[in-house]
Amino acid sequence: MSEKSYLGFGKIFRTLVICNPRIKSFTLNMGFKYRITANDELYFLTLTVVDWIDDFTRKELCEDLLDSLKYCQQHKGLIVYAWCLMPSHLHLVVSVKEGPETLSDVMRDFKKFTSKKIIQSINEIAESRRDWLLRHFAYAGKYNSKIKNYKFWLDGLHPI
Repeated sequence: MSEKSYLGFGKIFRTLVICNPRIKSFTLNMGFKYRITANDELYFLTLTVVDWIDDFTRKELCEDLLDSLKYCQQHKGLIVYAWCLMPSHLHLVVSVKEGPETLSDVMRDFKKFTSKKIIQSINEIAESRRDWLLRHFAYAGKYNSKIKNYKFWLDGLHPI
């Protein structure tokens, strides 16, 4: 047996565990940066509401998010293999069809549209936490010059 043996978990996870029998310890090679690098692969994505606010506890807000997901499937080439909507975040296993738009483009547009739609819905529905939510989302985007009014999603998708 060689001094080092390697065990790889494949393309989807992009991690490499190195086991050194002499030291009897494991080292995780974290050279992989969390970003979308290819369009022809599956990705596990996590989209998180700022400060993990439980926003998807209202039926109307969940429907807004799912309608946007359906739109991206029908018009932007998004392929959804699995999804799980939690109160403060969304997990997706997705890829994108070959075409002019990349997965990064589709997810950027999805996050931008859903954030605006959900803020609009918070203003329209009988949301008991309306003022608190809007204040919190406004403060989250206050110091970012790219954000005009509210920041709903945390930056990034944490793709694996």
